Amino acid sequence: MADPRFYCSEPVFAGQEILLPEPLAHHIRVRRLVAGDSVVLFDGRGGEIAGTLSFEGKKTLVLLGQHSPREAELGGEITLIQALPSGDKMDWIIEKAVELGVHRVIPVAAQRSVLKLSGARLDKRLEHWHGVIASASEQCGRNRLMHLSTPQTLEQAINATLPVHRLLCDPEAGETLAEYVATRHHEQIKIEAVSLLIGPEGGWSPEETAAASRQGVTNIKFGLRVLRTETAPLAALAALQVMCV
Repeated sequence: MADPRFYCSEPVFAGQEILLPEPLAHHIRVRRLVAGDSVVLFDGRGGEIAGTLSFEGKKTLVLLGQHSPREAELGGEITLIQALPSGDKMDWIIEKAVELGVHRVIPVAAQRSVLKLSGARLDKRLEHWHGVIASASEQCGRNRLMHLSTPQTLEQAINATLPVHRLLCDPEAGETLAEYVATRHHEQIKIEAVSLLIGPEGGWSPEETAAASRQGVTNIKFGLRVLRTETAPLAALAALQVMCV
């Protein structure tokens, strides 16, 4: 069985014994790990370091070994522009985006988004989402944390991405994702050039799709069925990795 992996919010360096931050120390105690157990720490800057646990009173320490440059990133970068969905669906989307190798998620406060965030409520939700990213990274083996932007308008989100292959999922689009890739094979489409735009429940408004089109975004559909806002990004991301790597 592989050694348990943990994200450490403090920088970790090979060959040092470090005192773990209390939230991580608490997590390790909950896992009922004992002195002498092996763990793997990563701080999100790349690579990981295996170490050995020890305890001194209420202190939890790790004696770190050599740095391993192991990475589990894609060859390029995918940006997911996701309209804010209702309830806790964004938790699921962010978790799966991490697992599927997404480089950055940009939440969008779309016209039809039910979830509205601002002030302290927004800060609390962002903190929670960062925790989801860390936990998902521990589980899936990524040593670099996925970037998460603060919620933006659709126009701001589009402007923050590379102006190459920007794809807006629209069930009524005339072109499928597979057709889009097939007709542009001579452009050598790569994952780092792709930004994927997913609407909320009810889809993007006509004003939003028109504005996106003016900014060079291409509308594509994904198969014959209308997918839920939490299903569409996972299906499209998986397909992109197969077709564009």
